[in-house]
Amino acid sequence: MNSVRNIARLNETELKNVTPSNASWHTDYRDTAYIHFGGVPFELSEGDVLTIFSQYGNPKHINLARDKDTGKSRGFGWLKYEDQRSTDLAVDNLSGASVLGRTLSVDHARYKLKEGERETVGDDAEEEDATDGEGEGRRKRSKTESE
Repeated sequence: MNSVRNIARLNETELKNVTPSNASWHTDYRDTAYIHFGGVPFELSEGDVLTIFSQYGNPKHINLARDKDTGKSRGFGWLKYEDQRSTDLAVDNLSGASVLGRTLSVDHARYKLKEGERETVGDDAEEEDATDGEGEGRRKRSKTESE
């Protein structure tokens, strides 16, 4: 919750001081299009999270942390946008937002892909494993050559 307040305080200070965009605290993160999010309700799937965050740009990659034993969401993760500027919008507008009674925390992140992890979301994935939120695996449809 402190990070939510700190981000709100930084943004308020920048607005009050009419800080130019090139001097904003966001400029420290111009080299990354990733954000870290937390406070996501445990029952939400990757698709639900993508729906929330796609309000501010096109997501290109998501990693919703899941319990290794149960496969259930741990309520936090990382998301990469197609355009880095979308990260500023998501951080400013979604940090502190309430979703199903939980407060979201959203901040810039420098994320590194894990070994074997691919940067794909939705239609970009040719074939990918998914879980149904209960830890049960299901297979996504493979693209055909005509697609």
